[in-house]
Amino acid sequence: MTKAAELMVKCLENEGVEIVFGLPGEENIRFVQALASSTIRYVLTRHEQAAAFMAEMYGRVTGRAAVVSATLGPGAINMQLGVADATTNSTPMVAISAQVGQDRQFKESHQYVDLVSMFVPITRWAAGVPTSRAIPEMFRKAFKLAETERPAAVYLAVPEDIDADETDYDLKPLPRNVVRADAPAARQVERAVEILRGAKRPVVLAGHGAARAHATDALVRFSDAFGIPVANTFHGKGVMPDDHPNAIGTLGFMRHDYVNFGFDHADVVIAVGYELQEFDPVRINPQADKKIIHIHRFPAEVDAHYPVDVGIIGDISASLDALTEALVGHAFAPEPEVPGSGLLTEEFARGQQDSRYPLAPARVVADTREALGRSDIVLVDTGATKMWMARLYPTYEPNTCLISNGLSTMSFALPGALGVKLARPESKVLAVVGDGAFLMNSQEIETAVRERIPLVVLIWEDGGYGLIEWKMDLELGQSYYVKFGNPDIVTYAESFGAKGYRISHADELLPTLRTALADDGVSLICCPVDYSENLRLTDRLGELDETL
Repeated sequence: MTKAAELMVKCLENEGVEIVFGLPGEENIRFVQALASSTIRYVLTRHEQAAAFMAEMYGRVTGRAAVVSATLGPGAINMQLGVADATTNSTPMVAISAQVGQDRQFKESHQYVDLVSMFVPITRWAAGVPTSRAIPEMFRKAFKLAETERPAAVYLAVPEDIDADETDYDLKPLPRNVVRADAPAARQVERAVEILRGAKRPVVLAGHGAARAHATDALVRFSDAFGIPVANTFHGKGVMPDDHPNAIGTLGFMRHDYVNFGFDHADVVIAVGYELQEFDPVRINPQADKKIIHIHRFPAEVDAHYPVDVGIIGDISASLDALTEALVGHAFAPEPEVPGSGLLTEEFARGQQDSRYPLAPARVVADTREALGRSDIVLVDTGATKMWMARLYPTYEPNTCLISNGLSTMSFALPGALGVKLARPESKVLAVVGDGAFLMNSQEIETAVRERIPLVVLIWEDGGYGLIEWKMDLELGQSYYVKFGNPDIVTYAESFGAKGYRISHADELLPTLRTALADDGVSLICCPVDYSENLRLTDRLGELDETL
């Protein structure tokens, strides 16, 4: 016989949950007590938003729904940003919060807000638990919806009277069922083959869905068989290894970048696991005249610049292999070198040799790449840091360069790195953040120290919101309200019991990164960055648009 709070925890154990991130509250103390007696590790964080980012990134690299827990009212509201980020980034997550007792929900009451209504727009499903007897079905439904087809966050509100329900229930968790992707429809494969046989310049765009589906091997086989170039979105980095000869880079920069040239001349786009929130299709199909083959586990969203000619819905690897087999013997006409190809490699090589101080962004990217192994993981926060890392950081495996490009929220990377390290303890994990994002969730340094989770944070310091300044300078000719001051990062790190480093010369960054990443503690590295290169980059790209 099991009490309600214990039943909830047994349901989590049944789903394979190993960690819950969160903060307890007065209204869910029995749930937390039950967790303390279970096999599940509870990671106490300093802010519910950070807890949600930890759960999101844990789910991002494992593919399994991680759990974030909060109290009612302000605690639940605090975790909403991470919940919305998970949904817009197609990441599985189960968010659970307390709620006032059902005897108070019909009237104005202390700390009561309609949390379910607040979570509905940012989740796949949001509901309040109406009775303890509903727990097994509702928890099973939550994980099923979070993890199947297109992953997302779900939310459950547990009223205080259910958390405190001491009645013994002869209930148990429901069996965990795993939904398998279907094989692709033969007729849809045939229709795609017809389009490809008439194509002259096809190109692949690989997105987040391909990373989630572990479709790298099938994608490489398809590209190799026919010599088709492959680009990826920010979320798809590493799906096609950047050192593969058919890889042409990452799409998503705010201006027409080198990689876009591969799409300018394409007549067919084979979108593999691509989702529209990753990258606006108008940027690669401005005239809506390219044929689109959509390969994914679910149909595409409707967009005027993404008019799908054929949708192959099912297992992504099976779909690619079916296309490869059906096209055996076909050869596309040899194409001249794509305009702009090689320029990304040249830019990276120049960055490796750039010894200016403060450091050039490309130099920071190059040293970061040198310090990390192929399977190590870097989380890149939103801002100018994201633009430079997404463009230039060579990535060789899926989910080893993690970027938020659905909601594109700031401050996820530092707490998210804790979730990733717990999920992938064998990998070195680095959080790359701008100084603007850093202080938004820097309190989680204490969590890392207390929980003994190795953490390395590389702070790109410029004393401002660099991406906003970049945009203002481009479009307004000057910037407003983007500058701020910073604490002494070394002293700040040491106040938490962590190690702090400040880079004072370009040649110091790489050895400092290696030292910090080899440590099993918590380290912060403050690296001054010269963002005057931002406008020079966009100027160069603008000149290329005019000449190529």
